[in-house]
Amino acid sequence: MTTSFKPGTVRARAPLRLGLAGGGTDVSPYSDDFGGLVLNATIDKFAYATITPRDDETVELVAADNSVHWSGAATASLGLVKGLELHAGVYNRIVRDYNAGVPLPVLVTTHSEAPPGSGLGSSSTMVVALVHAFVEYLQIPLGEYDIAQLAYDIERVDLAFAGGKQDQYAATFGGFNFMEFYQDRVIVNPLRVKQSVRAELESSLVLFYTGVSRESARIIQQQTDSVRSGNSTSLDALHRVKEEAIKMKEAILKGDFDSFAESMRLSWISKKLMATSISNSSIDAIYDAAIAAGARAGKVSGAGGGGFMMFVVDPTKRPDVMRTLAQFNGQVFTCNFTEHGAYSWRT
Repeated sequence: MTTSFKPGTVRARAPLRLGLAGGGTDVSPYSDDFGGLVLNATIDKFAYATITPRDDETVELVAADNSVHWSGAATASLGLVKGLELHAGVYNRIVRDYNAGVPLPVLVTTHSEAPPGSGLGSSSTMVVALVHAFVEYLQIPLGEYDIAQLAYDIERVDLAFAGGKQDQYAATFGGFNFMEFYQDRVIVNPLRVKQSVRAELESSLVLFYTGVSRESARIIQQQTDSVRSGNSTSLDALHRVKEEAIKMKEAILKGDFDSFAESMRLSWISKKLMATSISNSSIDAIYDAAIAAGARAGKVSGAGGGGFMMFVVDPTKRPDVMRTLAQFNGQVFTCNFTEHGAYSWRT
């Protein structure tokens, strides 16, 4: 029996996440000045990365889901290729910091179960999967905090992509987590959520994909500018979003779904005040229709402007809400939670 894999091939996968509460407070400078609090949970949608050694002195990068391909000489630093910036960014940092600047002749192939801009942290999750794959490939002794911080540094510092910190830590650690973000440290607090509460929440959630958001970078920049300028409307909204993260954490631990739904409702009201482009007429129409069909509360997952929306509903009314959402131009999903974060293995 033959195999298409070469010896030494490594794979990694990292779970996408739902930002349940506190999203936006993990973005600098708010997190640096006031401290951020975020409640999130990883779901059964993943980003995948595969590293296969090559026999020649070539690097090949492939984003299989987008049909983007690049190959060239294996050098210590690759130029950034449109559509493959994450691949090249991770390769460059790994070679520089963990392979003494010695080029790596490899084939790097990725695909994700959610597109960039979805609001599920897909880009950051892909960086985590890539980092995890290289850590396994080179047997680099890095722990979970190290991997998450490295992924953050590559995406936010090396590549200068706007965004916060929660996505890298959610993908790395996995499960339900209450995260604290400060200027000099991040603290991940795993939550022991009862199985009955997990099952009820899984039965109560509806996800709706509105389309890829092209607003996220501008929204994040608006939020950043508002914090730096001391805009009281945006700052007060961020403070309230952070307070609701605490309340929602307590609601989940107690299994109090009335408080959970109310916290999500109030969080969405406050979130829309953080920046002007977070919602729009299309998002508002989808939200209003879902509520009229029986949803108890909802919000956009991620920066806003598009991507995924999530709704919490009475499980008996979930089919009604899903039928209503299906009338809009988008896709309706359900999801299950995952207990584990990023993982890598050899084939």
